[in-house]
This record gives sequence, C-alpha cells and structure tokens, in this order.
Amino acid sequence: MGKRSIAVRLASGLTLAGILASASPATVFAQAMIPPTGMMDAQHPMPMNERYLKRFPQPVRVGDLIGLPMLDEMMSTLGTVRQVVRTAQGQIDLIVSYSRWWGWFGHPVAVPLEKVGIEGRMLVSLDMDPDEYAGAPTWHDPSAMALPADATIRVALGRN
Repeated sequence: MGKRSIAVRLASGLTLAGILASASPATVFAQAMIPPTGMMDAQHPMPMNERYLKRFPQPVRVGDLIGLPMLDEMMSTLGTVRQVVRTAQGQIDLIVSYSRWWGWFGHPVAVPLEKVGIEGRMLVSLDMDPDEYAGAPTWHDPSAMALPADATIRVALGRN
C-alpha cells in the first residue's frame, strides 16, 4: 500500500511538472500585478486628500515617527523625521531633515502628511519627488504647534 501511494504521488508530480513545462511562454503564473502606489496617477488624477484616504490611513503614535527614515520611490534615504507639527491651517506636516547625502547634515523641510506612506519602520514619499525636497525652502514656522509624542495621527499605507 505504501509503495503504491508513493508511485501515485510521483506520477501526479511528474504530470504537473509536464503541464507547467508545456505551458506557452505567454502563460504567467503570478498572484496579482498591481502597479505601485502613484504609478497610474497621470491617467487618473485625483485630489491629494482623496488619494490619501484611498491608501487606508492607520493610527500611528507621533513618537514612533520621530527618527524614521524618509525614503523616495527608489528606496534612497531623503532624510529623517525630526518633528510632527500642526500648522495654523490645521494641516499636519512632517518636518524632515532633508539632504542629498543620505539625509546627513540636512535642513528641515515640511512634508504634508497626505504625501507620505508608511512601510514598516520606514516612511515613503509617495507624492513628493526628491526634486521637490531639494527645491523646498528651509522650514521655519513659529505659528506651527509641535504634536506631543503620545498623540496619535493617521498615516497612509505605502506599497512599493
């Protein structure tokens, strides 16, 4: 009985291998081909706030964001988060110490929360190019209020 079971399993495995080997080159076995976040934005423009809401924002403690690296879409470090502030208009900004040299010796740049996604222990700049960081003025807003470390905000999920 044991030898027969092994023979049946071996035959079915070889049959499956034959089916996979004879599949046409056009046949692709994959789960899903979902484009990375922001890839189709040019064809389907939508307001930044609406795009933020479609990225399933999750609650995150402000203190957990401080010190996280901010990456671009090529996973290069743009800088690190130094502070989270609320502007006089009620918008939440991440203050990122931006530098062209892997975030070292950077100057503070305000990045709107809606343009950022979180991937584990990293933040990804989804809707703000590295050129925009380079061209952004040094942040200095005395009217902005720093959020306390125990405050909770909602950060969109990133997916690359």
